[in-house]
Amino acid sequence: MTVGEKMHQTLASLESAAANLKSFSLDTQDQTAKQMFASYSQQLEDICKGLRGRVNYIEQQEPQYKVLQQRQQQNQQ
Repeated sequence: MTVGEKMHQTLASLESAAANLKSFSLDTQDQTAKQMFASYSQQLEDICKGLRGRVNYIEQQEPQYKVLQQRQQQNQQ
C-alpha cells in the first residue's frame, strides 16, 4: 500500500468515526452524552480538515500519490 493510499484510508476512517459520533449525539437523550459525542465529532472533523489539506499538498508535490487517478488508470487497463 502506498503512502497516498494509507493517507486516504486514514482520512476515510476518521470521517467515518466522526459521522458515527455525530449519529450517537443525535440518537441519545442524555444531554451530557449528547454534548460529549458532538464535541468529539467536531474534533475529528477538525482533524480531517487538517489531514485533507495535507493530502492535497502531498498530491500537488508528489503526483504519484494521487490515489484517485491511479485507480482510474488501473480500471482503464
